[in-house]
Amino acid sequence: MRKEVAQDSTLVSDYIRGNEIALEKLIKRHQQRLYSFIYNKVHDRNITEDIFQDTFIKVIRTLKKGNYNEEGKFLPWVMRISQNLIIDFFRKSNRMPTFKNTDEFDIFSVLGDGELNAEKKMVKEQILSDVRDLVEELPEEQKEVLKMRMYKDMSFNEISENTGVSINTALGRMRYALINLRKIIEKNKIILVN
Repeated sequence: MRKEVAQDSTLVSDYIRGNEIALEKLIKRHQQRLYSFIYNKVHDRNITEDIFQDTFIKVIRTLKKGNYNEEGKFLPWVMRISQNLIIDFFRKSNRMPTFKNTDEFDIFSVLGDGELNAEKKMVKEQILSDVRDLVEELPEEQKEVLKMRMYKDMSFNEISENTGVSINTALGRMRYALINLRKIIEKNKIILVN
């Protein structure tokens, strides 16, 4: 396994240095797995072909610009690119509703329950991942309270005891965490879907 990872990174380096055949080898090595991954999400051969090609167009552009920094993790990086393109496809085809941002907007309302088909499940997983990343941008005190409340399902009384602050302070930190999260989402022009 380690040997293949090293070979991928060597081929990536060779391609960046101008060896076009190195990219062909990478594509051939991973095409079956990537194609199957895409097809299992979209269930349409034509769309799968398009997304597969778009994935490698994006890979080529990123490599040529010198923006590749996933040393030794080529396949997971390519899979993430294709996953994002699949999500874009479903968003553009309006197969999923978007949520409007209001004063009562609750970031966690997009993580609804219910029976999920393959693409909705994948989008939900991506949203969870995106939200986790966004939460990490919050100030430490706000992040701590938000994680305790949303991920550990702790009451504000429990949060108060665990953090050594008053309930009002814990409530205030939670409020500011949600306000700041909303600002981060707006700043990055992120569209959350269900």
